[in-house]
Amino acid sequence: MAARALMFQGTGSDVGKSLVVAGLARAFTLRGLRVLPFKPQNMSNNAAVTADGGEIGRAQALQARAAGVPPSVHMNPVLLKPQSEVGAQLVVQGRVEGMARAAEYQLIKPRLMPRVLASFGILKDQADLVLIEGAGSASEVNLRRHDIANMGFARAADVPVVLIGDIDRGGVIASLAGSKLVLEPEDAGMIKGFIVNRFRGDPALFTEGMKTISALTGWRPIGLLPFFAEAVRLPAEDALGVHQTRALRPKATTRIAVPILPHISNFDDLDPLDAEPDVELIRVRPDQAIPGDCDLILLVGSKATIADLRVLKESGMDTDIRAHIRRGGRVLGLCGGYQMLGRTISDPDGIEGQAATVEGLGLLQVDTVLSGDKRLEAVAGHSFDGEPLSGYEMHIGRTSGPDCVRPFADLGGLPDGGMSPDGRIVGTYLHGLFANDRQRAAWLRRLGGHASGLDYEAGVDAVLDRLAAHMEQHLDLTGLLRFAR
Repeated sequence: MAARALMFQGTGSDVGKSLVVAGLARAFTLRGLRVLPFKPQNMSNNAAVTADGGEIGRAQALQARAAGVPPSVHMNPVLLKPQSEVGAQLVVQGRVEGMARAAEYQLIKPRLMPRVLASFGILKDQADLVLIEGAGSASEVNLRRHDIANMGFARAADVPVVLIGDIDRGGVIASLAGSKLVLEPEDAGMIKGFIVNRFRGDPALFTEGMKTISALTGWRPIGLLPFFAEAVRLPAEDALGVHQTRALRPKATTRIAVPILPHISNFDDLDPLDAEPDVELIRVRPDQAIPGDCDLILLVGSKATIADLRVLKESGMDTDIRAHIRRGGRVLGLCGGYQMLGRTISDPDGIEGQAATVEGLGLLQVDTVLSGDKRLEAVAGHSFDGEPLSGYEMHIGRTSGPDCVRPFADLGGLPDGGMSPDGRIVGTYLHGLFANDRQRAAWLRRLGGHASGLDYEAGVDAVLDRLAAHMEQHLDLTGLLRFAR
């Protein structure tokens, strides 16, 4: 018997769809159902390696974790990874299939729908319940003709929809009622209920608001969902999470500066450091100076390494980095950040744009060539000091040079990364490095600080459990199951 399915769309981007689906995935799993998450199309540079050797959006990997299942390429069959203002890398069922400009992609989408439906069918054969997340806004009627992410998918797969509005940004009554107004009647008819998300204050003050939305739309209220403050401890869906303002930690013993460049990717590498109470993670925009008193400058991944390297130099951050090194500071580059640390980056095939070779920061004696197949693999081993580690590689490019004779890690006999002779400048291709508690503690010791003893992975699961309880308390889960078909 095929699974039941239910889709969650939003009145706009960042209304909390990913978090709601993750919480429901854990809640329904705790009720004894085999739940699988699904997102037809995602746009994000925050990706995860799957058990079947591909990549999907990080949000779907978190939802799979919430459901207690390994992530699969079929959970996010179309992933767009922006590489410029108008173009993105196209990943289909876990594998890169080229580049697509925005206008071109609209013409490609009809050819992708059969593969999206095929992935959905595979999941339905393996689950009791498939929870589907839409993308952006359900009301983008200008993109409706070839839509595969919202109502286009819901109609093609005959899946009922629950619409989510965000009261925190204001105008939630208008955004939900307005969605009913602009949608085609057949599309609006797919919506069975609505959720008002991120409410703060006394719920009694919005009782009439819920009634008004229901009267204007004919949709059933599923619940008024209070703001879930602990969401900040879960991996963010997209770069909006990177730009959130965070409280300063004046008593922190370790200060780590992270340049936030335009094409930042896999920024959930920062989350375990953010979770350490004695670490202050300082996000530095290109129009800001890197603080002179930080202990480490951390260059994270990039979807367009050469373009971000150019921004780094044009903003003067490269000068800040060199001054930091002269003061005895440390620098760590992860993946694209590792590539930037080298002498040169060559793109002979024009993977990131026009074919070119550019000068790197020259802080490590290594050179990178962006060519060959994309490496997507979970790895494990130990760092140069013998501390165990695990993580994943997700990159195009091969790096070699004199400083690779001092690899950062040994991955089952395969060397990874490189270090300067004094060990203060380190590069590695590993993502997920700081999620390893012993590895994170070792880095903080090197910086003169200390780790809290935090079990990071257990902490994420504990937050997911509390998120599930939050859903059970404030939403009509039994009603949602009645909607699903």
